[in-house]
Amino acid sequence: PKLPQQQAMAKVVNPPPRYTHPEWTFSNNQKYRNAELERAAAERLKAESDRIIEETAKKTAAAQADVDKKLNQRLNDVKYWREEVDEKLAGVSGEIDRLGAFISRVDKALESYQEPLHISQQCLINREGRIGIDLVHDDVQKELLKEVEVNQGAQALLLKTLEQAKEQLRLNRKAKYQLEKDIADKRSAEQLDSHCVALKANSAGLGRSPCAVGIDSKSVSPEEWQELSNRNILEAEKQRQNSAHMCSIVDGILQAVANDLEKQKSCVDIAVKRRVAETRDSKAKLEEHLAQVLAEVKDMEVNIDKLESAIAEKEQPLKVAETRLKVRGARPNVEQCRDPAQFRLVEEVGGIQASVEALSQRLAASRDSLKGLLRRQLDLEEEIQIKANTLYIDEVQCGGLRGSIQIHSF
Repeated sequence: PKLPQQQAMAKVVNPPPRYTHPEWTFSNNQKYRNAELERAAAERLKAESDRIIEETAKKTAAAQADVDKKLNQRLNDVKYWREEVDEKLAGVSGEIDRLGAFISRVDKALESYQEPLHISQQCLINREGRIGIDLVHDDVQKELLKEVEVNQGAQALLLKTLEQAKEQLRLNRKAKYQLEKDIADKRSAEQLDSHCVALKANSAGLGRSPCAVGIDSKSVSPEEWQELSNRNILEAEKQRQNSAHMCSIVDGILQAVANDLEKQKSCVDIAVKRRVAETRDSKAKLEEHLAQVLAEVKDMEVNIDKLESAIAEKEQPLKVAETRLKVRGARPNVEQCRDPAQFRLVEEVGGIQASVEALSQRLAASRDSLKGLLRRQLDLEEEIQIKANTLYIDEVQCGGLRGSIQIHSF
């Protein structure tokens, strides 16, 4: 018996089937028709391909030319707005420098006006050293207090102005930053679009970037793009005008403050000059009166000496008269007579005693007058010393300090 493998081999080598002649003819004709149809289809495809190739080539060239045109138009738009922004940036930058210079002037003014304020306050402190009646609330005191008030008010105004100027400077710099950022973006866009315009089919570095095809959802429209630059320009112009106005205000305030301080300094100096002249005149009059009092003291001392001498001169005549009366009182008996001599002796003693009493009264009055003159002398000397002290304070101390005051209009 045959094995199963041998049976399978026997089936493989079976003879092929046999076809009839019509079948053979039909098959050949079918192959001819199929080849003809395939060839005709290929001819049509080649013709269509040539047409599409030519059409797509024209379309691609037209599209690229249109893109080049639009890129050039875009470059012109970007360049135009960049120049507009750049021009506005130059104006804002110049205004920043100008406002910075005005801020520096305010800083210098604030620093400079510290010294006049200190001098005014020191003058007030020095004038507290006046003595007695000279510690008066005079015009100098009033003007010095007003000068302190004016200076403090000026500094407060300058500090407020400085804060406003610094805030304006911050806004200027903010506007400048926005313009610089806009310019930087536009320059970058110019470079990129210029590179795109320069790219040709034979340029090096070309490559497929399928992921770059499409419109970014975060991109802005041309109107929005233009509006952003326009908004930056308008804001920059607004801040430039505000800054120019601020500079004008600062300049006016600096001038006004300097004028006010200079005017008040002049008022104080005039008041000090008048007060010094008034005090000097008062001191001179006091010294004149002192000289008269000193002369009167000397005269009164001479008068007292004369009165004392006159009283002393009456002592001996009185002794003589009283001794005579005593001696005559020893007359015996009827000899004790009230004769004219007796009456005259009694009258002489009374006259001498009356003269001594009158002289003594004048002596007491003269001594009282001398004491009064000496008190007036001390009062005048003390008052002259007070005036000298006041003159030293007002003329030397305050005058010396105020001589160094310099008011500048920064």
